[in-house]
Amino acid sequence: MPETKFKVDLKRRMNEQEVPGHNRWHPDIPAAFSVNPGASFRMECLDWTDGQISNNDDPSDIRDVNLKRVHVLSGPVYVNGAEPGDLLVVDILDIGVFQEAEWGFNGIFSRENGGGFLTDHYPEAAKSIWDIHGIYATSRHIPDVKFAGLIHPGLIGTAPSKELLDEWNRRERELVNSDPDRVPPLAELPDKDSVVLGTLEGGEFDRVAREGARTVPPRENGGNCDIKNLTKGSRIYFPVFVDGAKLSVGDLHFSQGDGEISFCGGIEIPGWIDLHVDVIKGGMEKYQIKSNPIFKTSPVEPHYTDYIVFEGVSVNESTGEQAYLDAHLAYKRACLNAIEYMKTLGYTGEQAYMLLSTAPVEGRISGIVDIPNACCTVAIPKDIFQKDIFPKKEE
Repeated sequence: MPETKFKVDLKRRMNEQEVPGHNRWHPDIPAAFSVNPGASFRMECLDWTDGQISNNDDPSDIRDVNLKRVHVLSGPVYVNGAEPGDLLVVDILDIGVFQEAEWGFNGIFSRENGGGFLTDHYPEAAKSIWDIHGIYATSRHIPDVKFAGLIHPGLIGTAPSKELLDEWNRRERELVNSDPDRVPPLAELPDKDSVVLGTLEGGEFDRVAREGARTVPPRENGGNCDIKNLTKGSRIYFPVFVDGAKLSVGDLHFSQGDGEISFCGGIEIPGWIDLHVDVIKGGMEKYQIKSNPIFKTSPVEPHYTDYIVFEGVSVNESTGEQAYLDAHLAYKRACLNAIEYMKTLGYTGEQAYMLLSTAPVEGRISGIVDIPNACCTVAIPKDIFQKDIFPKKEE
């Protein structure tokens, strides 16, 4: 087993750890530890909310969660010799749950506190707790379902340069200013509330807290991409923007559907991840990976082969207005069609919504050229259900 380089105590919040992690992106957050290229090591992670959600049936903690606290990340890792312009090569060797915390959570955020993909249809908070049995998950809140998880980090990335950080903040502030009163907001801007910045103190803490970018969206450094297939056996090539690369990781999911549509989205867990790192000198220019990582898929995934598939096209479900090749709208329609169908199987809309966000659901852009309708699909493995789910002719 690789040496554990970043440890967490599940009874303590991230700022109370022996070596704290962080919950903002900034090049000046100090590294938690350093390694040489070629090293393998283990990092332990808290859940993305920093322990705010409890294993009970009450969704009030989802409703009232402090989203300015998220995501708490383990790291940064300083990789000796890595310089701007290099590629950081990261292999995910293994990933798992803690024996003392073999459960996870999923939720629907209220519109007033984060919202989600379908917040216009499901504006109220809801929660599902999932029990983990080896490679499988079940939930007392969503009955007659059992599936194999594909554990992955929802968030992994390198630190931005100061120039890149300034660009993120500029463009996201411009977007928010286009509709400043929108609920939920169009983007989450820097906010000093509930900041965790490793070992920074005093004036440097205050400065970085004012400037640090929120970890909510994916960006050029990777970050919160929520790619369910980025699991053990995957290799990631990250652009390096600062000396040492400053790699961080967190937001572990036991399982997730493509899109993570409920926002509190996969089966959220604390856990551990084993990584191996190396460096390709000058790799950003050589391979033209100047923004956004690339990755090699893993040979490990659940073996589901039979799906029930729902289509959606880019027509507004409320107004009937035709949109032009809008894949976001088409995927929304596919999800809504799946939810309406699952209601006929005895599930509530909220249960179906959370299931689409947690199970190994496959999302696809199936057609993006046939004007005016984009077509997207949502494919749910039939074998996760403990009953027949297909339409049947009356006998």
